[in-house]
Amino acid sequence: MNQFSIRSIQTVTLAVIIIGVILLALGGYLTPVLRITSQPWVTAQTWVSDRYNAVRDFLTAPRDLAGLQQENQQLKQEIADLRAQVIGQQQQLEELGVLSSLLDFARTNPQNRYLAGSVIARDPSPFLHYVIINRGSDDGVRRGMPVVTSEGIVGRVSAVTPAAARVQLVTDPQAVINVQLQPSDTEAILRGSMTGDLFLEQISQEAEVQPGDLVLTSGLGGGFPNNILVGQVSGIRSLATDIFQRASVQPIVDFSDLDIVLVITSFRPVDISPLAPEGSP
Repeated sequence: MNQFSIRSIQTVTLAVIIIGVILLALGGYLTPVLRITSQPWVTAQTWVSDRYNAVRDFLTAPRDLAGLQQENQQLKQEIADLRAQVIGQQQQLEELGVLSSLLDFARTNPQNRYLAGSVIARDPSPFLHYVIINRGSDDGVRRGMPVVTSEGIVGRVSAVTPAAARVQLVTDPQAVINVQLQPSDTEAILRGSMTGDLFLEQISQEAEVQPGDLVLTSGLGGGFPNNILVGQVSGIRSLATDIFQRASVQPIVDFSDLDIVLVITSFRPVDISPLAPEGSP
């Protein structure tokens, strides 16, 4: 047998073996064998891949951590900026609401002239009740001018500088106002207190006063215009042995939340103290 024949037989044999292996593989007969032979390689490859990823993460972690920290700081700053914008917009909306209410009040009371002012400070003393506004004599503000909000009376100007004014609140212990009660048309004296509470004095024993009655300025005494709302009667003290009834008043204005007020610049208070009996407001 020559060399060519041997090679031909080897070629045919190899082809038959290859075809047989392919047929066995397609038939699924070699799957268990392939699984057994390939499992060590897969295990080794997985182990090498895990170790490679661990080394890579270890080497790149500091850089990634620094980037994450920087990104975190940027996000925090953006959140802070957005919160500041939201707060600013809320304050603007609240201020617009207050200004709108004050404008409506001025329109419904056209008999007076008004000057709007912002509250810029409060008296720190617990025994005095004052606020400072950013309007002064340069703006036409004068001592004694009444100060109101869209809800009702705030107080009156007690001291003035060219650029600012001090407003004595009606809750101040030294504040005394002539008022009338509705619907009974009963006259009384409104006084403040160190605690900030409001009280009515010198109410006639014959007057029918009920909780919920409105308290308005009467205009007597020349210190305030008439018919400005002060608050409502919240409690009554009436004893048969007393000459007058007394009552407590719930103010209509929230004095802890004063931001913008109106000064009634057209009102000129009348000083009747030289003519008034001693001890009268």
